[in-house]
Amino acid sequence: MRIKEFEEIKSIIIKAGEIFKEGFYSSKEITLKGKKDLVTEYDVKIEEFLKEEFKKFDYSIIAEESVKDKFGNSIIIDPIDGTTNFAHQIPHCAISVGVYENKKPKFAFVYNPVLNEFYTAVAGEGAYKNGKKINVSKNDYFQRALIGTGFPYSSADNTEDLDLVINRLHNVLPKCQDIRRLGSAALDLCYVAEGKYEGFYEINLKPWDVSAGILIVNEAGGKVTNDRGGEFDMFNDKCIVATNDLIHEDLLSLL
Repeated sequence: MRIKEFEEIKSIIIKAGEIFKEGFYSSKEITLKGKKDLVTEYDVKIEEFLKEEFKKFDYSIIAEESVKDKFGNSIIIDPIDGTTNFAHQIPHCAISVGVYENKKPKFAFVYNPVLNEFYTAVAGEGAYKNGKKINVSKNDYFQRALIGTGFPYSSADNTEDLDLVINRLHNVLPKCQDIRRLGSAALDLCYVAEGKYEGFYEINLKPWDVSAGILIVNEAGGKVTNDRGGEFDMFNDKCIVATNDLIHEDLLSLL
C-alpha cells in the first residue's frame, strides 16, 4: 500500500510538470506579494491541479498560494520553488511536495521538469534522483566545501536580516571553497543530498520550501538542524542548516 501511494503521488507530480514546462517557456502574468516576492498564474495553476488530485488521499493540504490546513497527516506543496528563476526562464526551479504522517516525513518529491531531474525519498529507504540512489559528499575538509545559501525577500525592508546575511557571508566565504546562491531552497537541499554541495544554510524559509528536501538530505546520509545545532522546526526556526554531516560543526561555528 505504501509503495502504491508513493507511485500515485509521483505520477500526479509528473503530470503537474507538464503545466510547469508549458509555463516556463511561455509569457507569464507576474504579480508581487511583496517588494521582491513574485507569483505567476502558473504557481496557482499547478497548486490547484495538485490540490484537486491529492483529494483522493487522506491528508490535509498545506500549500504556498492558498489556505494552510492544520499540520498532522499532511501534504505540503510548493507549486514552484524558485518562482523568480521560473519567471526569468532560469531552469533552477522545481515542484516540491512533502508528505507527512503524524508530523513525521514519509515521502519527499522535488521535481525540476525543465531539466528532467526528479529527486525522491521514502522514510527509511534512501534518497534517489531519477531512480538512482544518491548520497552526500564524503569531503570533510571545510576549505574545499562548496556551500549553498539564499537571500531572504525580507532583506528589502529588514536591515537586521540584511546585516545577518552579509555577516554570515563574511564569515563563511573566506573559509570554504565558494558559495552558490541559485534561488531554489528545495533544489539546494537536493544538491546537498546528491553531493554537489557539502552544505546549505538560509533564513526565513517556509515549510513548503523545505518539507521535501529535509527528508531527501537525511535519507542520503546528511544532517539537518537549526543554526544552534538543534532539531530543525520548519514552522518556527529562522535558519536551516543542511550538510553532509562531516562539515556540520564547522559550518555552525561560522554562523
